Amino acid sequence: MSIYDDQEKNIVRSTEGRGETFAEIMQRRINRRSFLRGTATASAVFMISACSQAPSETATVPTTAPATAAPTTASTAEPTMAPAASDFTFSAIAPSPSTEDKTVVPAGYTVATLLRWGDPLTPDAPDFDVNNQTAEAQAKQFGYNCDFIGFLPLPEGSSASDKGLLVVNHEYTNPELMFPGYTPGDPTQEQVDVEIEAHGVTVVEIQRNANGEWSYNKGSKYNRRLTGTTPMTISGPAADHEWLKTSADPTGKDIRGTLNNCAAGKTPWGTVITAEENFHQYFANLDGLPDDDPRKAVHKRYGIPSEASERMWEKYHDRFDATKEPNESFRHGWAVELDPYDPTMKPVKRTWLGRFRHEAQTFAVTPSGRVAVYTGDDARFEYVYKFVTNGTYKPGDRQANMRLMDDGMLYVAKFNDDGTGEWLPLEFGKGPLTEANGFTSQGDVLIKTRQAADALGATKMDRPEDIEPNPVNQKVYMVMTNNTDRGKEGKPGPDAANPRAENKFGHIIEVTEDGNDYAATTFTWEIFMLCGDPEDDSTFFAGFDKSKVSPIATPDNITFDLKGNLWIATDGQPGTLKLNDGLFAVPVEGPGRGHLQQFFASVAGSEVCGPEFTPDNKSLFLAIQHPGEGGTFEEPVSNWPDGTQPVKPSVIAIRANNGGVIGQA
Repeated sequence: MSIYDDQEKNIVRSTEGRGETFAEIMQRRINRRSFLRGTATASAVFMISACSQAPSETATVPTTAPATAAPTTASTAEPTMAPAASDFTFSAIAPSPSTEDKTVVPAGYTVATLLRWGDPLTPDAPDFDVNNQTAEAQAKQFGYNCDFIGFLPLPEGSSASDKGLLVVNHEYTNPELMFPGYTPGDPTQEQVDVEIEAHGVTVVEIQRNANGEWSYNKGSKYNRRLTGTTPMTISGPAADHEWLKTSADPTGKDIRGTLNNCAAGKTPWGTVITAEENFHQYFANLDGLPDDDPRKAVHKRYGIPSEASERMWEKYHDRFDATKEPNESFRHGWAVELDPYDPTMKPVKRTWLGRFRHEAQTFAVTPSGRVAVYTGDDARFEYVYKFVTNGTYKPGDRQANMRLMDDGMLYVAKFNDDGTGEWLPLEFGKGPLTEANGFTSQGDVLIKTRQAADALGATKMDRPEDIEPNPVNQKVYMVMTNNTDRGKEGKPGPDAANPRAENKFGHIIEVTEDGNDYAATTFTWEIFMLCGDPEDDSTFFAGFDKSKVSPIATPDNITFDLKGNLWIATDGQPGTLKLNDGLFAVPVEGPGRGHLQQFFASVAGSEVCGPEFTPDNKSLFLAIQHPGEGGTFEEPVSNWPDGTQPVKPSVIAIRANNGGVIGQA
């Protein structure tokens, strides 16, 4: 998630549309059974105090060569509370104040840096040189702000945990941290071109030695970068739409690059589908289009800036200027499938998954063999979606399975006040999705996914982030990171599924699909967690004793361990709790349900992304995104991970010192 998500910074935002809100429903269903155990009235505006206890013990470890997972300056925290009422054996760490520039893990664990921005990935890639950066070099080096992490075992189809491919997204860039002497608003073309190549995705082979230490294989045949210029194609109902055609590509199918790759998901057939999120920030000059051009209203709904962009890429590349190339942005905001095991595969943008600011794509096979894909639109008052294939998953037939994403139906969620919900199909010709209402085809519906969801009356949510099925209890966990606009004048007010006004801290919803069938079109739901300082009356932790839980705010990415425990990475605690972001673990079943404990704390200016376990759960990878954000190259607020400038977004690996399972060693 980028800094651009929560700061206006001249980015046009739009919450207009006809989507139903519970503020428009006569009866508010606030007293759900979740809230009866300790939450406050939903219409209140809540303020909390920060908890800023410092780590109690530090240990500095020397740095090794870039090709090895280098131990990072870290802290091992003394326990602050008893272990959870579950099978967790670690004791929660104390939260780190937002100025702390060391990572923190529980006693008995080690954290090491595996991959840094600029690490060379191929035999011909040059070593990183901050004073001599080029686009050509960056295209062969590890990209910038890492987000999603996916571990895919080697050999393909195995459950190996000692060797595999790491797929890492690179969401956006911080040029003020990347380049000495960078001038905001006036970048050089070389700087812009380096930024474009620093976006996208990395595929890299990694291996674990007998001591549990990870390194990457610089010479692997699998290593590659996808960037903002990589050739791609597009498929599904929108692929033939006129709005995908540009002066450089009259076919509309020769797509150039992928941008703002936030979270992603691994498919059951071993590919990765990466999510394009805040693509709007790269484009500019919407006001140059005539008001009667129908594309202008669509671009405005998606937040294309009316004038110059902050990045100023349009200064050197016409494709980012909406006046000169009004169709280029329609080619972004999709979900992109790539095959980590096949470097020759041309990535495909799958239009059946919809066009919006995608946060993650997570997969589940239904009892009938169809595949469900969950995703959120990460912006204030946007929606939760699910795609269900018409075809069925065929184990071992990867080519057939890769065609599943081009035949099915996209749904949007409506959360009813009584704890039930519906998945509403975005099907052209049905209900309001007709030519009379401005939709001309199924492809048109998908290009204008937000407008289609508005028309269907879907529930406007508090910035839907990661949405993932739990493979153990089969429930779906939906993360709403925050929404400080809820309840403000002219904005939708609190509702049952988004119960707090000016929601700074975020919440998590637990969904049960009817019949535990991920293809179901109805569901039930309840609030699992209302985040914040546990001492605040508005917080709720699935009914667990709040005096025993860690403070948490702005949940973002999630994952599950082998026992179905929920692990939560955060993005935004420095601005809410005055604490560094971190990783938290919480049981979702049994006597420890709701007992949230902090496992990891990050460094100044960063967020924590992409939590990913190896299949044996003995290694845990995290992406440390935008460390040092808020500073500049010349005036840094972080020197992580190497104690020098530039600060480098990196992937870290955490292991238990005794070689055991993470959280239970």
